[in-house]
Amino acid sequence: MNIFQSRKFSGLCVLSILLVSVTILLLTNDTIDLFPYLSLSYLRRSSLSDVPTFTPTSSPTTVNNSQPPPEPPASQTRVDDDEPVDQDLEMDWVKDKSSLKVEWKRCESPDYMPCLDNVKAIKKLKSKRNMEHRERHCPVPAPRCLVPLPKRYKVPLPWPKSRDMIWYDNAPHPKLVDYKKDQNWIRKTGPFFVFPGGGTQFKDGVIHYINYIQKTLPVLEWGKKVRVVLDVGCGVASFGGTLLDKNVITMSFAPKDEHEAQIQFALERGIPATLAVIGTQKLPFPDNAYDVIHCARCRVHWHGYVVARTRFTKVGFVIYQKPDSDSCYGARKNNEPPLCNEEDTKKNSSWYTPLLSCVPKVPVGLTGKWPSRWPGRLTDKPVSLLTEQSSEESFREDTRLWSGTVSDIYLNGLAINWTKIHNVMDMNAGYGGFAAALINRPLWVMNVVPVQGEDTLSMIFDRGLIGIYHDWCESFNTYPRSYDLLHSSFLLTNLSQRCDLMEVVVEIDRIVRPGGYLVVQDTVEMMKKLNPILLSLRWSTNVYKGKLLVGLKSSWRP
Repeated sequence: MNIFQSRKFSGLCVLSILLVSVTILLLTNDTIDLFPYLSLSYLRRSSLSDVPTFTPTSSPTTVNNSQPPPEPPASQTRVDDDEPVDQDLEMDWVKDKSSLKVEWKRCESPDYMPCLDNVKAIKKLKSKRNMEHRERHCPVPAPRCLVPLPKRYKVPLPWPKSRDMIWYDNAPHPKLVDYKKDQNWIRKTGPFFVFPGGGTQFKDGVIHYINYIQKTLPVLEWGKKVRVVLDVGCGVASFGGTLLDKNVITMSFAPKDEHEAQIQFALERGIPATLAVIGTQKLPFPDNAYDVIHCARCRVHWHGYVVARTRFTKVGFVIYQKPDSDSCYGARKNNEPPLCNEEDTKKNSSWYTPLLSCVPKVPVGLTGKWPSRWPGRLTDKPVSLLTEQSSEESFREDTRLWSGTVSDIYLNGLAINWTKIHNVMDMNAGYGGFAAALINRPLWVMNVVPVQGEDTLSMIFDRGLIGIYHDWCESFNTYPRSYDLLHSSFLLTNLSQRCDLMEVVVEIDRIVRPGGYLVVQDTVEMMKKLNPILLSLRWSTNVYKGKLLVGLKSSWRP
């Protein structure tokens, strides 16, 4: 009897053919297993089919299991409709099957932060008395190594679950568990770090603590009069994380010190945070930016005018209020410290600027006015905005354009899985229009104002948003894998005139999580330069109507 007439052998034959077909498919689509929520057409457009294969982790917790996003709709508005589409650029993305040949190397540590881990520079410091060793010391030239992933790294838990627990393997630093075990900061439970909401100052829980502050000084009005808060020496940022429920956004900061990985924990939890220290230099924020500054045993000696004093669970509790005029300073017996002059407090002077030994003058006129109540302050004219009519018109137009562009294109046309996006950074924030347009989504935006450009950071804070000064020729003060999405609007062309584009992209790669995105709006020439660098890093890329480049980071490391 002919063996092919046998049902048994016929079934085996079909099975064998099927296995061979699947094997061929896997070999020609090596990134599909890593990001199953991307469509095949998206991957083909990304020019990744010829990238050397790499082995994705087999654990189901290490890959993104979300559903495929919708393909970009055929017609779009904003950004592109008033200008012709660059068809040549579109074709370049389809035809280009090769990436820039770069022999990438790994950095030594999965937690490497170039400007805070410069051991050579720190060893040369003459003194550490004023926390100089916790400040920025950037290496020259900037490093080009790629930060490795921690062993058994997993896709971070989604918000809001991440606020209460994170994967231990993503930040495997257990020192705080023992160091702060009596204060309920953090616990190790199975494969997770759990954050019960305790702290040095709030042993009865952070929710009770926040409500007690409101009760002690009702005029604070969390989420109405008070919108932007600075938490000094924040620990694992449970204070700021809980205030999000009250429509308050907190910039939590602490240095990289013996409280191991506290800011890394905060960012992994999905809470706004940055690394900084009150040492010898100003913090990278504008004057008169925050509605409230909070400190819970942060080792800073505060002086001021007491508004309320109480005892809270056997711990001292004091509230100070900043004066609204300089009259009280003139009434002092000793003029120490003296009032600053205008040169000492000029705008955009908080980048590598020594701490002042004088007291800044209280703003007068409209600039000294308290912003509108939230949420009105988001769209009202910022009190820091110049009084010229053209300035207000520019602000209004910027707000209108970003609202339409984000709604029509970013949220619906770029094949970005927004359900996975929580930590966002705008690398060139302007008036904060991009962040304002995303205000109703469950995410937060770190608005970065480059120090070489127009100083708009005060206006961003006036709107009830948070931000920071930075020079993108240097590394940003954050841990690797901190953000889900980085946004760059007409930043890179000018930036590339001062520093190496390759080094900037390496820093972007360091900051973005595996499975995270980079969205770039820039010139065609810049996007053509940027695309092969991203491809060499095994990112997948796509272009939207020749105007926006979208990059998706893989988990590949050299």
